[in-house]
Amino acid sequence: MRASLRAKAIAICEDKIARKGEGVGLSFYAFFANRNDDPELLMEAATWWIKTHRLDHFEKAAKIRAMILAGQ
Repeated sequence: MRASLRAKAIAICEDKIARKGEGVGLSFYAFFANRNDDPELLMEAATWWIKTHRLDHFEKAAKIRAMILAGQ
């Protein structure tokens, strides 16, 4: 996952956790606007989420943040 996407994902996870608590869930779609303006970046996130890590559609934001910070 490219550095800019990693930074954005961490920031979004931290924001969601701050607003809704440690148990909040999200999908990789949370990292994008409601329009598909960067399909390559969307596919990169989807590949990391679905193909590489075989995550469920919704996962805990704290888990995703920890995975990204660990370099997974």
